[in-house]
Amino acid sequence: MIDDATPDDAAAVVALWHACALTRPWNDPAADFARALAGESSTILVARHDGIPVGSVMVGQDGHRGWVYYLAVRPALQGQGIGTALFHAAEHWLCARSVPKVQLMVREDNAGALAFYRRLGLERQAVVVLGRFLGDAT
Repeated sequence: MIDDATPDDAAAVVALWHACALTRPWNDPAADFARALAGESSTILVARHDGIPVGSVMVGQDGHRGWVYYLAVRPALQGQGIGTALFHAAEHWLCARSVPKVQLMVREDNAGALAFYRRLGLERQAVVVLGRFLGDAT
């Protein structure tokens, strides 16, 4: 079963993201979780087994494109279609809001994730991602 996350899911979902090595020291995953649920243009969808989150995906839209983040499935349950179901649920969420395109970022050394998304029909895009941390801006 896939449904919307609630604030009560925060600890379990953040632990899942850590277990799947999706977090980085410079990002606060608990703050990311809270922002996603607080925004009208984003949410977190959760796959549950016996009421316990075993997979999640953060999805949002910026008015032009849809974005997918933190797609995670408990490592012992990977390869059973949960990740695919979560990705399709994220696409459905975006389609319900008339978002025409979905995008996501994958670290270039994450061969497993790249293969997973290729199997789902996603293709590399001819773009370069640029950015900086706003707290460091002067």
